[in-house]
Amino acid sequence: MSLDLARAIAVAVRDAGGRALIVGGWVRDRLRTSAGSARQPSKDIDLEVFGIPEDHLSRLLMAFGRVEAVGQSFAVYKVVGGGSGSGAIDVALPRRESKAGRGHKGFKVVGDPSMSFAEAARRRDFTVNAIGWDPLSDAYEDPFGGGTDIERRVLRVVDAETFGDDSLRVLRAIQFAARFEFSLADDTADLCRRIPLDDLPAERVWGEFEKLLLQAERPSIGLALALDLGVVEALLPELKPLVGCPQEPEWHPEGDVWTHTLMVVDKARLLNADLPRPQLITLMLGAVCHDLGKPPTTAVIDGRIRSLNHEEEGVAPTVSVLDRLNIHTIDGFDVRSQVVGLTAHHLKPGMLHKAPQVGDGAFRRLAQKVDLELLARLARADCLGRTGDFDCSAMDWFLERARALGVEHQPPPPLLLGRHLLTLGLSPGPRVGEILKQVYERQLDGLVTTVDDAISEAKQLL
Repeated sequence: MSLDLARAIAVAVRDAGGRALIVGGWVRDRLRTSAGSARQPSKDIDLEVFGIPEDHLSRLLMAFGRVEAVGQSFAVYKVVGGGSGSGAIDVALPRRESKAGRGHKGFKVVGDPSMSFAEAARRRDFTVNAIGWDPLSDAYEDPFGGGTDIERRVLRVVDAETFGDDSLRVLRAIQFAARFEFSLADDTADLCRRIPLDDLPAERVWGEFEKLLLQAERPSIGLALALDLGVVEALLPELKPLVGCPQEPEWHPEGDVWTHTLMVVDKARLLNADLPRPQLITLMLGAVCHDLGKPPTTAVIDGRIRSLNHEEEGVAPTVSVLDRLNIHTIDGFDVRSQVVGLTAHHLKPGMLHKAPQVGDGAFRRLAQKVDLELLARLARADCLGRTGDFDCSAMDWFLERARALGVEHQPPPPLLLGRHLLTLGLSPGPRVGEILKQVYERQLDGLVTTVDDAISEAKQLL
C-alpha cells in the first residue's frame, strides 16, 4: 500500500536526520473522514521531506523502488514501490515560490529543504490543504488552523497577499466548495471577486470545471458560487442570461431558467454515475447547456410564457461554451458533437411520446444526430429537475424503443455500399452517393431490410 511505502520512506528520512510529512489532499480528507464529511477520501499520497539535501534525497529514494523525476526546477520524485501492491507516491522537497510573470506558469520555484513546515505550507491555497501529518508519530502540523476550518466546513485562504498570484485558485475554490459542500469565508469570497481570470488557458479552466461536474455530488453548489463570484460572467458568459429568464409556472414552478438548470445538473449527476467518463462529461455538459436557447426565444404568447424553438437556438451558445472550454473528442468519444446534439434535441423524447403512431424511421434518423441513450438520460434529468410532480415515463418508453431497434448509440449501418453499385456497372462519381443516400433513406424507413433488398432497390433506381 502507498501508506506503507510512505512510512518506510519516512523512517529512512528520519534515520538520515530529516523529517517526512504527508501533505495536501490526503491529510485533508483524512480529517474530513474523522469529521464524518468525507465520502471519497483522496487516494494519492504526497510526501514532503525536510532537512535532506536534494542529491541525498534522490539516492535515498532509490532503495524503495523505481524513482522518476517529475519536477523540473525543483525536486519532485514519483516513487513506485518494488513489491506488488506497494503503490506509488510523490516525494518532494519544500519549495519557495515567487511571482515572475502572469499566468499559472509565471512562478520561480526553488526547492529548499531548510524551510520550516509553516514556511512551506504558506504557499498553499486554502488552510484545509495546508496541514501535514507525520506517519511515524501520528502528529499533525497545522500552523494555519485548517483542522478547525474542516470542522466548520469552511474554505479560507492561507495567505491573502499571495493567493491571487495564481488565478486558478478561484476555480479551485468553486470546485472544492461543491465537492466538500463547504462554504467560502466572506473575506476569501471578496478576495476571489477581485482576482482577474483573463490569464487562464482553456485547458486549465476545463480541468477545474470537469472536477466540479464529475466529482461533486451537487455541482449546483459550485455553479451558484461561480455566479456569485463573477466567474460565470468572466469565463462562461453564455450562462448569465439564464439568470432571471422566466418560465411558465405550470411547467416550471421552481422559477427561472438558471434555477432549473442547476436542478437538472444535479439530477444528471445523481442518476448517471454508472456512465463511463466521456459519456458522463457529455451528459453533464448537455445539462449545463440544454436551455441556453431560452433567453433569446422566451416571450409571452396568449398569456403564457413560451420559448419556441429554443432547442435549435441553443446550439450557437452551446458551441461557444465548448469553444471556451476547448472541448472536442475525449478518450475517443466525440463529446462536442454529442453535446450539440443533446442541446438541439433534448425535447424529442417527450415530443415523440406524445405524437400518434411514431414510426421506427424517426428513431433511426434521430440516432444519426445524437446518442439516444444519452438523450433519454438528459431528458429524464430535465423532467425531474423541477419542483412539483411530473410524469417522466416518456423517457423509459423512448429508450425502450431505441434499444429494441438497436439504435440507442448509433444509427444502423448502411446495407448498400459503394462496391455494390460498382458491381452493378455504375461508374465512380456523384451518382454513387445519390443512390446510396436514397437507398439508405428507405432502409431507415424499414422498407429495405437486407443487402439483397438494397441491391434490388438500387437496380430500380438505376
